[in-house]
Amino acid sequence: MIIPIMEVKERILADNDKKAAETRRVLKENGVVLVNLMGSPGAGKTASLLRLIYLLKDELRIGVMEADVDSDVDAKAVAEAGAKVIQLHTGGLCHMDADMTAQGLEGLGLDGLDLVFLENIGNLVCPAEFDVGADLRIMILSVPEGDDKPLKYPLMFSVSDVMLVNKIDAAPVFDFSFDKASGRALALNPGLQIYPVSARTGEGFDPIANLIRQLCRERRPKL
Repeated sequence: MIIPIMEVKERILADNDKKAAETRRVLKENGVVLVNLMGSPGAGKTASLLRLIYLLKDELRIGVMEADVDSDVDAKAVAEAGAKVIQLHTGGLCHMDADMTAQGLEGLGLDGLDLVFLENIGNLVCPAEFDVGADLRIMILSVPEGDDKPLKYPLMFSVSDVMLVNKIDAAPVFDFSFDKASGRALALNPGLQIYPVSARTGEGFDPIANLIRQLCRERRPKL
């Protein structure tokens, strides 16, 4: 007997990529930039997001999609910072995919926005596998996680455009080498832009804010 075999993951990813391309088209038509923010739980995704909102909110109209398995703690903090926000619950899934992101964008609404952040589910594995249609993929590696993470989770570092090394102010307390972390990440992705930052103090966020500003100007030149 011949048993048929279907490569389900390949089909899922192909369908996902098609939806991601459609999302990029919709974003471009509406003049909106989407940033996918990824990292482990505790790496400082929300704190970094709040820093960027603070730096950009007087110039750009910002929306945020807060993706979590449960709770709305982060969404409340984002709303208090002055951004339009929608909470997305994934029902236990460890990532956002393109279809879920498209649903979130529809729920958030693109009218009146220049920039949308997706704060993805906290881990270094699943979110890296799914293109959500973002214009910029930012991943956060925090100092306490160690400088060996590019060796353990190579896909995340390979698919990201920007790596923020957060909690750099705590580096003296931990056995962490910025040079080792950067070298290992760049070996996987030579085009990766790497910035040491501290979400606690605000150190190092200006270049990232400038990068996002430029993307928004290119998407909507009159900004």
